[in-house]
Amino acid sequence: MLRPAKEFKEFKLRARDGDIGEAMEFYFDDQHWTVRYLLADTGGWLIGRQVLISPHALHPVNETDHVLPVELTKKQLEESPSLDSDKPVSRQYEVQYHAYYSWPLYWNGPYLWGSSLYPIGQSGGVTWASENGIPPVELSSPPAETGDPNLRSTGAVTGYHISCLDGEIGHVEDFIIDDETWAIRYLVVDTQNWWAGKHVLVSPRWIERISWDESKVFVKLSSDMVKNSPEYTPETLNRDYETSLHGHYNQQGYWVDSRPANTQ
Repeated sequence: MLRPAKEFKEFKLRARDGDIGEAMEFYFDDQHWTVRYLLADTGGWLIGRQVLISPHALHPVNETDHVLPVELTKKQLEESPSLDSDKPVSRQYEVQYHAYYSWPLYWNGPYLWGSSLYPIGQSGGVTWASENGIPPVELSSPPAETGDPNLRSTGAVTGYHISCLDGEIGHVEDFIIDDETWAIRYLVVDTQNWWAGKHVLVSPRWIERISWDESKVFVKLSSDMVKNSPEYTPETLNRDYETSLHGHYNQQGYWVDSRPANTQ
């Protein structure tokens, strides 16, 4: 199901043994446009550190109780590798983090989640590696990529200006996330400060690059194409709308694309 990133803030995060807070923002891979971690606001439960939760540990949203289940215990979260709030997520930290939970490394395979299209939590829930037949991660041979893993926060990118081929058109207001694969399917763009505009969606496949220095997202589209694209509202986000949107840009929809999900 496709959900706005801001909608996740409305759900409680519930571990196996109780509530642990709520979603604050997400860290996403800006190469493959996939959420790698949820950053939890624990409300003071764990002070002085960031609490990252991988989609491997997330079950589908419980709409009735307004809960996002986390298949971990509070003790597991408390004893997980610590990440200082003033430091970025490094590749070394990710290796340590995945080894702690015995989860596969997502960058070691052809798909969004390494050797699979979905995180573990979407295939029956997360249990220990032995219960799922998943071998533990070996730390003796760290991956070649030990530098910047290209992780950015949704909070930081919100507000970035959208730069088309012929000028600026709006700014990033939100992200549309597929809560099965945890891929970011669209950026929600607010064009109202540039002209008598509207909200529109832009697929990551139409993005050329992001400039962190300029706080801009550069898209391979003209401003007229964006202006005339179908208007987005949360109520209209369905497959018919997506078909119309991709048809406007003469682009094939991601749901009929035969390429691996992490290619652009």
